[in-house]
Amino acid sequence: MTAIAPRFGPQLIRLLLVTAVLTVGLLGALAGTASAHAALTGSDPKDGAVVDVAPREVTLTFSEQIAMGDDSIRVLDPSSKRVDVAKMQDLSQGGTVRYAVGLKPGLPDGTYTVAWQAVSADSHPVSGAFTFSVGAPSATTATVPDQEAGGGLVGTLYDAARYISYAGFILLVGGAAFVLACWQRGASVRPLQRLVVGGWVTLTAATLVLLLLRTPYTGSGKLGDMFDLGGLSDELDTKTGAALVSRLLLLGAAALFIAVLFGAYAKRVTEAESESESEQDGEGNADAGKAKADLAFGLSLGGTVVAAGIAGTWALSEHASTGIQTGLAMPLDVLHLLAVAAWLGGLVSLLVALYRVPDLERAAVRRFSRIAFSSVVVLAVTGVYQSWRQVGSWDAWTDTSYGQLLLVKIGLIAVLLGAAWFSRRWTGLLGEDAKTAKTTKTAEAGAEADGEAEPDAEAGVDVAEAGTAADPERAAQLARQRTALATARKKRDRDADTERSGLRRSVLIEACVALVVLAVTTALTGTEPGRTQEKEVSRTGTEAAAPASARPVNLTEPFDTGGTKGKGTLRLTIDPASPGTNLMHVWIDGPDGKPMDVPEVKVAYTLKSQQIGPLPVVPERLAAGHWSAGNVQIPMPGDWHLQVTVRTSDIDQTTIEKNVKIG
Repeated sequence: MTAIAPRFGPQLIRLLLVTAVLTVGLLGALAGTASAHAALTGSDPKDGAVVDVAPREVTLTFSEQIAMGDDSIRVLDPSSKRVDVAKMQDLSQGGTVRYAVGLKPGLPDGTYTVAWQAVSADSHPVSGAFTFSVGAPSATTATVPDQEAGGGLVGTLYDAARYISYAGFILLVGGAAFVLACWQRGASVRPLQRLVVGGWVTLTAATLVLLLLRTPYTGSGKLGDMFDLGGLSDELDTKTGAALVSRLLLLGAAALFIAVLFGAYAKRVTEAESESESEQDGEGNADAGKAKADLAFGLSLGGTVVAAGIAGTWALSEHASTGIQTGLAMPLDVLHLLAVAAWLGGLVSLLVALYRVPDLERAAVRRFSRIAFSSVVVLAVTGVYQSWRQVGSWDAWTDTSYGQLLLVKIGLIAVLLGAAWFSRRWTGLLGEDAKTAKTTKTAEAGAEADGEAEPDAEAGVDVAEAGTAADPERAAQLARQRTALATARKKRDRDADTERSGLRRSVLIEACVALVVLAVTTALTGTEPGRTQEKEVSRTGTEAAAPASARPVNLTEPFDTGGTKGKGTLRLTIDPASPGTNLMHVWIDGPDGKPMDVPEVKVAYTLKSQQIGPLPVVPERLAAGHWSAGNVQIPMPGDWHLQVTVRTSDIDQTTIEKNVKIG
């Protein structure tokens, strides 16, 4: 068993690191299919409007705060040339989010396409398009350029930086908590110092990269724009930009915390241990222990405040800051992040100590085991609340990207808890504790003093070194041999402990699974919650094509939103189903064939071959179960993708998708 351990660890690390990287890529692709919270709620001119005189500007109104760049709104004439001019204007007031862009004077008659892209308040990319006409509708060849907000190389780099920033936070907070709460002597252990400092450097660097990438991420999509100082200045006025700057300031305070932890506090711990040994000999006093306790209390209090502040920069700028019950969701999100850091960061710290520090006390492992259990309880409580708040319905678990990712995360956490159970068993089987180890070492030292210790290779090194004191080169060679012998002895003693080897392997598996859990969590923060995400396919399970003809479109499809009184039949007509102005009617019938009144019906259509759309249509309610839109502008012929969303309650809705032939 002990012979396998040295080879087993590195191979497993490499294998699961590759798994984690592949998982990040897969989850990033899956998360990229999700839509976002913010939506276009109005425009001037309205979608499909026909105006006599060309407007001086186009105004867009959104449902919530968004981040936009100067190139986020584009107006294209019938020949696909841009006709918008000047810098975009932010006309938001109070709770209304409104943006405007000026147009060139003297625009000729015809149909114009307005394409927009932005990033919503919780970091999701959003985009869309609609049309209006001057004078009279006309044929148009306008195509929306392939310029997706938050996509491409910039989006990939941004997602990678978000993943790295979470990892840095976990190492920084979890490593420091492990030292203060579990193993105070670890403050003077170099591997743990490197781990915590590495977490700080990683989080700081990733935060700087995220701040620089905000401009291309929310605007042009060009990597070179990350050094645009004007764009960076604009980003600092957004909620996400302010959160990133706040995180950098808090990391400055964290640097001071680290300096005290591994400087003054490590010195106090050493002095307290020496004082404790002196007291056993009848000497010394309690001053060193009191000074250490006071400093530990100050570091714990200050470190908790700084860690909660850093966690708050995520809570203030992502999912917790939008949607329902934000006043409760944000504090619970901070608790969730702190519990994750205490568990996973402490896990990595324990792994480092088990592999690099042979004399780790059993008491330290048991203290971490108790902290990990408490962290899991906090994660369970806050996770259940977050799941209820973000998923919203049972169907959303399987019908939305967010729900599917959350199921993957729950499964991985179950695996993680299984590995943790084995770790707890190995913890209970650990060999001698710190007191026994100290007694053994004292006895060995006494035996050596009485001449009873057996001579070993290191003693021979000492003799040789004494005889060559005048030769510096030989002395250096002997010092290296002494170090190699000491290292070999420690490694032999460490591998001889069967229980400790088993604990190392189980903790290693936990840490590697945690890498994948972190990847899923990062993908979740970039995916729209299931409570508001429109389903990509209807619950009927298929996407059929409507009759391909130039005649009026007539559709009849059953639907089921999954809620109470959620079943019915949708009937839709588009007349004459040709480019230009069309008349659309939507009827909603209940299972008994009678008109069924529903709170909302929305329609959108996209010409994927020309990258136009989705063009939204919000029909007006004429009577119970009857909705109509009399000025539906379809800019050009083709195979259009039609989406009809029916909502039967605050949270129950479904989307029916069809392909229809126009023209």
